[in-house]
Amino acid sequence: MTLSEFKDEQYGKIGTTKRDELEAGYEQFKLGAMIHEARLEKGMTQEQLAEKCGTTKSYISRIENNIKEVRISTLQKIVELGFGGQLELSIKL
Repeated sequence: MTLSEFKDEQYGKIGTTKRDELEAGYEQFKLGAMIHEARLEKGMTQEQLAEKCGTTKSYISRIENNIKEVRISTLQKIVELGFGGQLELSIKL
């Protein structure tokens, strides 16, 4: 059974409430994991990242641990000011 088939069976098809909640939760988890990974690659602590982008260590921790949703404006600060990178977003239809 593929992952897609498993999700269809356990959570319903894409577009159902239960499946949409699963997918939204995964995207938030993935974003926190990406920030965590980038921070480690840069050799930074949560406190160092927070100082660079003008937020707190606890806020960075909550994002990385999927406790707090990150606003796009804050995500942009984390990527650009904290990591010295560039945020790229796309929409797939």
